[in-house]
Amino acid sequence: MVLSPFRRLLHWGPISVLGIIKLITWAMVHMLGMWWPPQTSFYASLHAAMFLSFAAGTLYYFLQSLLEGPGFVPLGWQPDKEEDAQYLQFCTICKGYKAPRSHHCRKCGLCVLKMDHHCPWINCCVGHANHGYFTTFLMFAVLGCFHASVVLSICMYHAINRIWYIHHGSGDEPMIYVTLTTLLLTLLSIGMAVGVVLAVGTLLYLQIRGILRNQTTIEDWIMEKAAGRREEQGLPPFVFPYDVGWKRNIASVLSRSRGDGIRWPLKDGCGQYDLTREQQAQKADKRVRARLYVCRAAYSGRWCPLAQHPRAALAPPCTDEPRLPLAPGDALRATRHRRHWLFGERLAGAGGGEGGARGPRGWFPRNCVLPERDPAKAKPN
Repeated sequence: MVLSPFRRLLHWGPISVLGIIKLITWAMVHMLGMWWPPQTSFYASLHAAMFLSFAAGTLYYFLQSLLEGPGFVPLGWQPDKEEDAQYLQFCTICKGYKAPRSHHCRKCGLCVLKMDHHCPWINCCVGHANHGYFTTFLMFAVLGCFHASVVLSICMYHAINRIWYIHHGSGDEPMIYVTLTTLLLTLLSIGMAVGVVLAVGTLLYLQIRGILRNQTTIEDWIMEKAAGRREEQGLPPFVFPYDVGWKRNIASVLSRSRGDGIRWPLKDGCGQYDLTREQQAQKADKRVRARLYVCRAAYSGRWCPLAQHPRAALAPPCTDEPRLPLAPGDALRATRHRRHWLFGERLAGAGGGEGGARGPRGWFPRNCVLPERDPAKAKPN
């Protein structure tokens, strides 16, 4: 289901972010009024204005990245030249071809232009249209929370030692008065601010690294697989076609003239469909390596099938990808393997063999299926 920009706000992710911004801003304004009141000097006013700028920038770029959205491939899109379609993947949901660098997001319900990842905090994908806003939002959030964590920690130190300062201080120390409620809320604000600096700071580093190379999170994963595949097959290393130098890479994300998200500037000697052809080769290899299974016991699709499959329930895959309900006799192609879980797709068509049509995909317990090579055992209990 595709949500309108304003309906994206009505989700636990954006509401949580707005709550964190509000709480940390309140704590800073409340404590600054006692620790270094902005009306006492020019530098105090400048200090308060700096934090408020961080808070306003965080809120503005958060809303911009959410309301702008990532940009989507038009439904039913086809390349200008019909012969180029052989180099592209077809999306059966959007009924059109996936443009270079685009991927289908099952949560957004559409193919996303230059998809980086789906972010629950903005309740949409990070892609071509909002990548710059999202990265700037991360930067302001880290700077503001680092500032807040330092100032609030100092204020808490003064508040806890207020009695000592009254009796032994020089008289110039600020007096911080807190009630039980403000103490708990300020401590919570410090914890959230430190958590944002650590977690969001790591994400900001990864985003900046990707922007400098003009490489999304998904493309980074594709490049890792390309390196392994080509080394194994004795092929020359794959050259990423969209890295056109760090200055142009930054401009392609942060400037207003970002292009249409379908045609991209290329490195010398590279083609517009080099990456999509590499993706096609990787998917072909994955189909060759995939194993066929037949369902022997029904699986309801529950995330925690404790009664039917207790071992699988206690070791679930750490992903929000869907679970695949199964009925006895279903034919499956598994492409990813865990100790107690498999990820694959249900095959349609006679026999469910290699020629079976593609069906729904998801995770299912390993012990409810058997390899197809032993059909004699592939009978439901």
